[in-house]
Amino acid sequence: AGLQAGAHAGEVGRGAAVKEYLKKHGVRLGVVVLSVVLIVGLSARALSGRAGVLSDAAGSLRAPVQKAATAVADWLGGIYGYLYRYDQLRAENDQLRVQLAEAQQKAQEGTEALEENQRYRDLLGYLEKHTDFVTESAKIVSWNASNWSSSFTISKGESSGLAVGDAVITEYGALVGQITELGSSWATVSTVIDVETSVGALVGSDGSAAMAVGNYALMQQGCVKLTYLAEGAQMFLNDTVVTSGAGGLFPQGITIGTVTSIQTEAGGQSEYGIVTPACVRSSLSQVFVIKDFEVSE
Repeated sequence: AGLQAGAHAGEVGRGAAVKEYLKKHGVRLGVVVLSVVLIVGLSARALSGRAGVLSDAAGSLRAPVQKAATAVADWLGGIYGYLYRYDQLRAENDQLRVQLAEAQQKAQEGTEALEENQRYRDLLGYLEKHTDFVTESAKIVSWNASNWSSSFTISKGESSGLAVGDAVITEYGALVGQITELGSSWATVSTVIDVETSVGALVGSDGSAAMAVGNYALMQQGCVKLTYLAEGAQMFLNDTVVTSGAGGLFPQGITIGTVTSIQTEAGGQSEYGIVTPACVRSSLSQVFVIKDFEVSE
């Protein structure tokens, strides 16, 4: 592909150089050729009444010059024909490029529509188990570029019934984060690994209470800290961590992630877990905001 691109670029350069040369010198070259032909013709005519030797010499001189002039005229005609055909092919090539780009755009739009349709199907399956959830879909508009936080902007806001503190999930019911800032038609979502995160959690098969909190060092690794475990509680590798519903902001049972490492605090008196979130941030393009739900007793 690189060699083809180079050859194409060379051809374009040569064509442009020939066109530029003919623009500057084509007329002058044509005048010179015609002048030579006329001079030879007139000389031959003037000498035609003289001695046979001179007439023969004029004829001998005129023949190669006429042949050369014809060759130059044919060459010039070929060059102009090539340039005309080159411009025509280039225009056709540009038109084909536009058509290809339009076809690719339509194919991309079709793929995105299929993916969005699949997300709605998955969400529908999830909501069948949580009939009390009222959700609002939203597109991710942009990600925050700061190294000190993990957040993004979505395409819905207060006018769509969203509120600060609302939980944000994927179509599979994995916790993405919560709304922390709100406008009329937009909202900022801080992800579950953001340094300001603080979510009540349950860990393990026995549902031991804990807190999922943001940590700057862990945020760089795409993880969140699980700490403040209830006294006597235990956690194990690969334990699932879900929301506890404490405080009433998040519904209970939304998947936060999985315990992938267990560490000991500096004092050595307690342990904390490192949780890898269930949602894959790199694949997020659309999220779902839980606007309302039934609070567990």
